[in-house]
Amino acid sequence: MIIAGEASGDLHGASLINELKSIDAGINIFGIGGDKMISAGMIAQFHINEMAFLGFAEVVKHIPFIKKVQKSLLEKVAEEKIKTVVLIDYPGFNLSIAKKLKKTGVKLIYYISPQIWAWGKKRITKIKSLIDKMIVVFPFEEVMYNEAGVDVCYTGHPLLERIAEYDFLSKAELIDKFKLDPDKELLLLMPGSRKQEIEKIFPDCIKAASLICGKFNMQTVIACSENIEENIFDEFTGVYKFTIAKGYTYDFLKHSKFGIIKSGTSTLETALFQLPFIVVYSTSTITYWIGRMLIKLKNIALVNIVAQENIIDELIQKDVNPQNIYNHAERILNNEKIYSDMKIKLGEIKNKLGEPGASKKTAQIVIDFLNDTKRD
Repeated sequence: MIIAGEASGDLHGASLINELKSIDAGINIFGIGGDKMISAGMIAQFHINEMAFLGFAEVVKHIPFIKKVQKSLLEKVAEEKIKTVVLIDYPGFNLSIAKKLKKTGVKLIYYISPQIWAWGKKRITKIKSLIDKMIVVFPFEEVMYNEAGVDVCYTGHPLLERIAEYDFLSKAELIDKFKLDPDKELLLLMPGSRKQEIEKIFPDCIKAASLICGKFNMQTVIACSENIEENIFDEFTGVYKFTIAKGYTYDFLKHSKFGIIKSGTSTLETALFQLPFIVVYSTSTITYWIGRMLIKLKNIALVNIVAQENIIDELIQKDVNPQNIYNHAERILNNEKIYSDMKIKLGEIKNKLGEPGASKKTAQIVIDFLNDTKRD
């Protein structure tokens, strides 16, 4: 069984499933994922679209549904005699279900660690008591887990292999495909993979994008997550000029001039393309203040955390407004040195993330666990 709860987890889960099936074509995989994991061959108990809770209030509201999901997964584990479960990121749900799964005697592998470096090291004690193998994608995570006595393996980040294997369109092909203006540079918006995120963040971003495009002769493209219905942007069509693109995010990351990117895995993807950008994030007031009390880091952007310095401007909560987004973008786009220095700094991120092949290494660890449980 493999359990992912978000769009990024669906991507990593699909790559893992493909590698598992290349080792053992007859393997049966159940769990929670999105279209990509399902296409790769997973039999889905629930779709990630059903699991898109954002913030503490949302989670509380959905507790009855969460309990139903957990009950269904536990029943499937018993019914199919599942011996190994892989949890991908999504710690709020996955650490909760891990506690219940542990009692059934299954082996638990955690792929893409919860951000213990953000939430405080106390979470390591809980992880150590529940998880049989932790697979991490950042080198500093391996050090933290080793020090805590957790069985850990660093595989590098799966984004590296996805980018290395991707078949890119040329800029001319991309412009032709989406009927864009060849005389204008591309301003890329990535407003999130959850409906609540987009509703909170997008209105300010599109207003700022309009100002930026007017000043710098650019055009706005929205890299829309595949699990999001495009009609979420309908109220803005006719008021602001933009193009919605699904399924070509990497092509736009490669060929754009600048990005306005929601905090999350997408900031790391953007960094790997050396695309200068700013990070935006806004949530409900209650979720923000609870998060402020719990989170131990001064940065929220993965790229700044990995770099251990402020490469990218982070705009959070009240700082996310059209004029402020414009001011930060204008400062970078108006200064060639700031822009080129940012590209150089972003280029250094790739060297901190290991080599391609994370999914293959992870798949072999999972297969080894499966074989061990058969011997048991």
